[in-house]
Amino acid sequence: MDLLNTLKLAFRALRRNRMRSALTSLGIIIGVASVIALVGIGGGASAQIEARIASLGTNLIMVLPGSSRSGGVNSGLGGAATLKPEDAQAIAREIPFVRSVSPELRSRSQVLAEGLNWNTQIFGESADYLEMRDWRLAQGSMFAPEDVQRAAKVAVVGQTIVDVLFNGASPLGQIIRIGGAPFRVIGVLESKGYTEANQDQDDFILVPYTSHMRRLNRKTFLNTILVQITDPARSQEVQAQIGYLLAERHRIAVGGPDYRIRDQQEIAERATAVTGTLTTLLGGVAAISLIVGGIGIMNIMLVSVTERTREIGLRLAVGARTQDVLRQFLLEAVAVSVLSGLVGVVCGILGSQLLGQIKDWPIQVSPQAIFLAVGFSAMLGIFFGFYPARRAAQLEPIEALRYE
Repeated sequence: MDLLNTLKLAFRALRRNRMRSALTSLGIIIGVASVIALVGIGGGASAQIEARIASLGTNLIMVLPGSSRSGGVNSGLGGAATLKPEDAQAIAREIPFVRSVSPELRSRSQVLAEGLNWNTQIFGESADYLEMRDWRLAQGSMFAPEDVQRAAKVAVVGQTIVDVLFNGASPLGQIIRIGGAPFRVIGVLESKGYTEANQDQDDFILVPYTSHMRRLNRKTFLNTILVQITDPARSQEVQAQIGYLLAERHRIAVGGPDYRIRDQQEIAERATAVTGTLTTLLGGVAAISLIVGGIGIMNIMLVSVTERTREIGLRLAVGARTQDVLRQFLLEAVAVSVLSGLVGVVCGILGSQLLGQIKDWPIQVSPQAIFLAVGFSAMLGIFFGFYPARRAAQLEPIEALRYE
């Protein structure tokens, strides 16, 4: 028998037992759909993390405070008062391949203007911050280095602040009160909209970091030091030099507990490694249902061989070869698994998109995941269908014809 006739016989046998074929397919469908959906969710999360890291700016190194100590015991928590503006100034002055540095402070505060109020994020930054983040102004200008030096009460606002406090009108020259302190608006940033996780990227205010320290929270330490380098290939070298400089300034061993240095690539790798591990774990759990579905295929094919023993004997008696019978039953198993895999792919894509809309999660289904899922389901058909097919091919024609 040629391949076409063998396929016709295989599909005819499957149609004779539609309900059993459908139930056999269910395990493969659920397994493939689960793998596609989970990989899509994991891929979307990884892409979103990478986009967020990229949005930080270009060629950035982040110097973060390390862990605090209490009674000689390391707390293991970040956010200690270990970084100061003098550290940022020393990095800008003494480290080569550094283009610009921005000491950063962050807080939330109630903001009032024209009888309206709003709670938003307040960032204290240097005058180079917009260039470091590759952000653009829609109106006005960024505060100057002189404003930073004299702790001027000036602010650059995001579009959400304009919409909420000024009803969309130009706020340039207007006064806003941040935590009770008056600041004059000198610039408005271009709108960046919402992230895929529905986070507003325009809901914040920029002020000089010196103004933040002296007029708002009166902190003497920094939340972060952002360092922009001239050449990304020099990142490791610059990080090492920053480590030596801070160790010398803080009088501690290099790599001590009161500071951490991260670049964008390392942050992205760490974040995506976590999502990758979770995706692999969940995908492995979903793959178990594929194996269970494959066992179901073997079970049903064994039942089919038993039911069709006389049919097999008759075909062997009229001249069918052993490999013809083997190929027929193997193709039946592969047909069930491949068709189930295709249905599972459709269900997985639709299910992941629906879940993404309901939960507002980013979804990214890769073609590689689809091909892998369908290929794996076909391999399951071959693996679990071979034994029943071989058993059918090895039946003796006379004994098979006598079977009741």
